[in-house]
Amino acid sequence: MTPALVTRGSGPVVLAMPHVGTYVPAEILQKLNDEGRRLRDTDWRVDELYDGLLPNATVVCATFHRYVIDANRDPMQVSLYPGQNTTELVPRVNFDNVPIWNAGQEPDAAEIARCLDQFHVPYHRVLAGEVERVKREHGIVFLYDCHSIRSVVPFLFEGTLPDFNIGTNNGKTCASAFESAAVDVCRDADGYTFALNGRFRGGWTTRHYGRPDEGVHALQMELAQKSYLLSEEPPFAYESGSAGRVRMHLRDVLESLHAVALSMGARHR
Repeated sequence: MTPALVTRGSGPVVLAMPHVGTYVPAEILQKLNDEGRRLRDTDWRVDELYDGLLPNATVVCATFHRYVIDANRDPMQVSLYPGQNTTELVPRVNFDNVPIWNAGQEPDAAEIARCLDQFHVPYHRVLAGEVERVKREHGIVFLYDCHSIRSVVPFLFEGTLPDFNIGTNNGKTCASAFESAAVDVCRDADGYTFALNGRFRGGWTTRHYGRPDEGVHALQMELAQKSYLLSEEPPFAYESGSAGRVRMHLRDVLESLHAVALSMGARHR
């Protein structure tokens, strides 16, 4: 199983999808308990939701599940949100703080190191390669990190999550023009709520790659799953009506970011 699937595009935008994969090696699957095997914390249907929205974008999808190793966590295991609840590089609990491993079969340091080498490192090697390729071609690259999560997860945040959650690590990971372009679309989306650098300020992908001074800009979009799924519980069915409405706004977001990237890239040439 290849750790990353790539669809190459000719434009300046790269879509990263680190949490859509559901592959779990058999030797790991047998160590997961019944709750772990539900793979509840997948970014369900995100690849379907974004499919075709920006035809010339490059798309990089992780194929492995985040319970194997989380492609959006620091490989040095530094917390993204010090002092707040979050899950680890290889999580021991799910987003409800429920154990996902059979007792006594949690991964040890050696197993985590193996999964880093087999999955995390190859995924980011591919993603970094595409980021560099696009930057060479356009003088600039915009990395848009695609995510979703259940709208109510008390272990991670209070209340109900807004529909659109934009993260730029408080403006550090991209030029302000990109942040404003995304905010303008989400703010004007009738019937939807949004937040900028709220509970989700951008994961490791956004923070690691976002280097605006070097022409690499990054933003995370965390969607509340209730905005496009029939239910946030198994089987996490796609709801075409609500998903279609969300897709219209996401298309506007991506097209706005694409336009900014083209404009800024022209000045870099």
